[in-house]
Amino acid sequence: MTAGRPGPAAGPEGPDAHGAYGTDGAFVAAVDGLADPLNDPLPGGHTSPWFRSDTVPAAEPAAPSSYVDGYAAHQGPQQPQGAPNEWYDPAGYQRDWYGPQEPSAGMVAADPVSPMAQVSPVAPAEERAPAPAPDIQDFHAEPRTEVLARIPAEPDPEPEPEAALDPAPVPGGRAERRRAAKGRGRRRPGTAPEQQAAPAAAVPMSRVEARRAARAAKDSPAVIASRAVGEVFISLGVLMLLFVTYQLWWTNIRADQIAGKETNRIQDEWANGDRKPGVFAPGEGFAIMHIPKLDVVAPIAEGIDKEKVLDRGMIGHYGEGKLKTAMPSDKQGNFSVAGHRNTHGEPFRYINKLKPGDPIVVETRDAYYTYEMAQILPQTSPSNISVIEPIPVGSGFTKPGRYLTLTTCTPEFTSTYRLIVWGKMVDERPRSEGKPDALVG
Repeated sequence: MTAGRPGPAAGPEGPDAHGAYGTDGAFVAAVDGLADPLNDPLPGGHTSPWFRSDTVPAAEPAAPSSYVDGYAAHQGPQQPQGAPNEWYDPAGYQRDWYGPQEPSAGMVAADPVSPMAQVSPVAPAEERAPAPAPDIQDFHAEPRTEVLARIPAEPDPEPEPEAALDPAPVPGGRAERRRAAKGRGRRRPGTAPEQQAAPAAAVPMSRVEARRAARAAKDSPAVIASRAVGEVFISLGVLMLLFVTYQLWWTNIRADQIAGKETNRIQDEWANGDRKPGVFAPGEGFAIMHIPKLDVVAPIAEGIDKEKVLDRGMIGHYGEGKLKTAMPSDKQGNFSVAGHRNTHGEPFRYINKLKPGDPIVVETRDAYYTYEMAQILPQTSPSNISVIEPIPVGSGFTKPGRYLTLTTCTPEFTSTYRLIVWGKMVDERPRSEGKPDALVG
C-alpha cells in the first residue's frame, strides 16, 4: 500500500487547528480513495500487481477538501466518465518479481513528488513497436480463439536457395554460425567450377581461323631445334658422368681384383715349385713389389703394355727392345718399372711422398731384394729414357751398381710428364732366411 503524501493545511486556522490535513476526516477519505495495486482484482477473478479494472467498486466519494483537490490536480487530467479505470505499472512488475533494481542510464525517473512515481525504460526509436499493444482487458474478456485471431500472423520466412543450405550443423557459438552463414554463398573448395556456372557455348570457328589456330599450336623450328640441342647436351653430360665414374671408380675395383688374383697365382707357383728361373713372356707375372710406407702390394709383370699389364693393376718391367733393363737378380744394372698413378689400381699414386731411406722390397721366387729410396725427379719429359739407363742420369749415382727406378705419369689425372723415383739396393735375403725387417715390422 502506497502511503499518502501530507498536503498543506486548507483551513484558515492552519495545521495546528484541524491536524496536518486540514478538515477532519480528510486523511481517512484520501486513504480510502487510493486503491492498493497488490489487491485490485482483474475481471474474471484474476489478480495482477500492474492492472486495475473498472469492475472494482470505487470507494465512496469523500468530502471535498483542499487536500483532495490538490492531490487530484497533481495526478494530472482525469479519465473521462465511463472509461475503464486502468493502471499499468511495468516498473512495479519488475520490482515485485526481481526485487529492487538500480536505475540505469536508459531509465527515466518519474516525478519524485508523485506517490505513483515509477522508473520506466526508454527504448530506442527503432526498437519501439510501431503499433499499440492490444488491450489487456480484451484478452481476459474475449475467448482465446478470438484473441489469437486478432494477433497478426508473422510472414513465413523466404526459403533459402538450395546452394546456401548447409547439411552439416555448424559447431561453436553465434560468432561461428554467423561466419558460416556469410560464407554459404561463396564457392566451396571442393565444388567444381562447372557446378558454379554453366560454361558458355563454344563459338564455332571458321575454316581459316581453325587453320590459324592449328599453326599457332605447332612448335616453331627454332623451338624444335633448341629442344634437340638440349637433349643432345643432356645425353652427353650423362655419358661423361658415366665415363668419369667408370674411370675413377670401376677401373680401380676391376684392376684390384685382377692384380690380387695374379699375386695369389704367383705365390702358389712359388709354393708348388712349378716355375723355374728364366725369361718371362710379355704380360707374365714373376715378382711382387712391397712399399710398406704406402701400403702397396702389387704384382710385377714382364713388359709395359697398357692393356695387358698396366690397365690390369700390375707394375710393368721395362724388358723389351731398347727399353730393356736389368733384373733384380743381376749383379749390376738398373731394375726399371712403370705403373699407373691414377685409375686402374693406381699402384704408384703416392710415390711422390717417399722420402730418402724409405724401403722398397721386390719379392721373387728365390729371394727378397730391399732398396732404399735415394732421389726423386718431380717432372721430366716422357721421351727422356736416360732415367732408366744402367747409371740413371739425374739420380746422383756415378758408378755402376744395383739400382731401382720407378716411373709414373704426372700431374695427376694427366700423362703430360713423368715422375721418377730412384733407389739403391741395400739388402738381398734368400727366402729360406725369412722376410726382411722392412716387411716384418
